[in-house]
Amino acid sequence: MEDINLIFEGFKFMMLGMGTVFLFLLLMIYVLNLQTKIIHKYFPEQGKNETSSEQKPTQDNKKIVAAIVGAISAHEANK
Repeated sequence: MEDINLIFEGFKFMMLGMGTVFLFLLLMIYVLNLQTKIIHKYFPEQGKNETSSEQKPTQDNKKIVAAIVGAISAHEANK
């Protein structure tokens, strides 16, 4: 009879601990989301244009593609 009581007490403490951690993590997520909204409201990112942001990835992508093609060529040459 006492073993069942100890198992139940252990289960109770486990649920209490896991519930506490779960609630803390939920609270932390909400606080961080609120903090993000506040920071973006009072400190917006400066200098972002839609035209310049669209042009930069294509230029960067061309460099990346060139690097990948060069690496594949070098690897095939070493076979």
